[in-house]
Amino acid sequence: MVNALYNKIQEKTAIVGVMGLGYVGLPLAVEKARAGYKVIGFDIQQKRVDLINKGINYIGDVDDEELRELVNKGLITATTNFDKLSDCDVISICVPTPLDKFKQPDLSYIIQTSEDIAKRLRKEQLIILESTTYPGTTEEIVLPILLKSGLKVGKDFYLAFSPERVDPGNNRFKTRNTPKVVGGVTQKCTLHARALYENVLEAPVFPVSSPKTAEMSKILENTFRLVNIALVQEMTKVAEKMNVNIWEVIEAASTKPFGYMPFYPGPGIGGHCIPIDPFYLAFKAKEFDLHLMLVEVAGQIADDMPYYVVQRLGDILNDYKKPLNGAKILVLGIAYKGNIDDLRESPALKVIEILEKKKAEIYYFDPFIPQFEHNGKTYTSIELNDEILKNMDGAIITAGHTVGVNYEKILKNVPFIFDTKNVLKDVKERKKIILL
Repeated sequence: MVNALYNKIQEKTAIVGVMGLGYVGLPLAVEKARAGYKVIGFDIQQKRVDLINKGINYIGDVDDEELRELVNKGLITATTNFDKLSDCDVISICVPTPLDKFKQPDLSYIIQTSEDIAKRLRKEQLIILESTTYPGTTEEIVLPILLKSGLKVGKDFYLAFSPERVDPGNNRFKTRNTPKVVGGVTQKCTLHARALYENVLEAPVFPVSSPKTAEMSKILENTFRLVNIALVQEMTKVAEKMNVNIWEVIEAASTKPFGYMPFYPGPGIGGHCIPIDPFYLAFKAKEFDLHLMLVEVAGQIADDMPYYVVQRLGDILNDYKKPLNGAKILVLGIAYKGNIDDLRESPALKVIEILEKKKAEIYYFDPFIPQFEHNGKTYTSIELNDEILKNMDGAIITAGHTVGVNYEKILKNVPFIFDTKNVLKDVKERKKIILL
């Protein structure tokens, strides 16, 4: 039996709230508005709210003109006033879920957001948690907070988990055409969440039996990636010792049409998913006296990679009769992956930290990140002119930018480029290029 909320979702008269307007929330808000829903975005950062209300975009995967048009049509507004949550028929939670320095989950944003909603929760509302977290969070953390309202889940309000699958910089798969998993606390909860996303996305919506199943599916996706990247990082170290080109090895293995998919090495693992999500599962597993040894070892391998890269760079400089101490090093790319401006968990930052501890003199260039702050220090991207480049003792590619960087000019002027991302694979003159 359908209800008024279900009809509103189907008729697209439901007002949709999105809590957290970052890399997940803003693209989601745009897609919901694009589908015809009126969207209210909530954020604690006044700067973000002001930019959105002016139609100004700050997320790479969002189209500037599309956001401006949706704002001008009144389909998207943003606010810091959480009292407007009571106006929303649907509320998506897209807040950060970081790890602390001990790699323990920090659910403070989810807890605070749930409390903000609970104070204003009314009948006929659908709440969807989209932030990646450990299996059980929706029912063990969010639900008890919402139940303080006195309303009953599955009858008065509906609660589901639907993991985000954002891949910044992916030109093929965006929020719009990426399949969505939904798992509700009850069947009616799943029914409502599924109806919403079937109206929003140009991709299949896959319902599962519970929020816990949906939560674990997201953890499995990124644990799979962490473990396989760690494997190829281990293979990279062996290949280097055996004087084998790991990139050629991967290319050769990729010719097998079944049972294999390529993963690539680099200076470490970045982004908000792969370095973090598997440790949410490892944390939860301890509740059942289980230790996810493979996850923990894979994490250790990933954490070690920036140190390995710096050690290799030191060996390269030694061949040029230069010590790391006092060497002028040009770091090419600060983002955690190519052709985006996302710094989250970027391994380049760790590489810079280690180099500076070894007293190297660090300069950087990134066409997507002209300036950033790290550990209380402000860094500014340099100008790539001949005079500055000739003063460098070497360069290291730490992000796979394929646009906005004049590698030919850099190669012409620096003694060498240590390419940890195989960006220069098509350059014929290899004398100055050293691969990871």
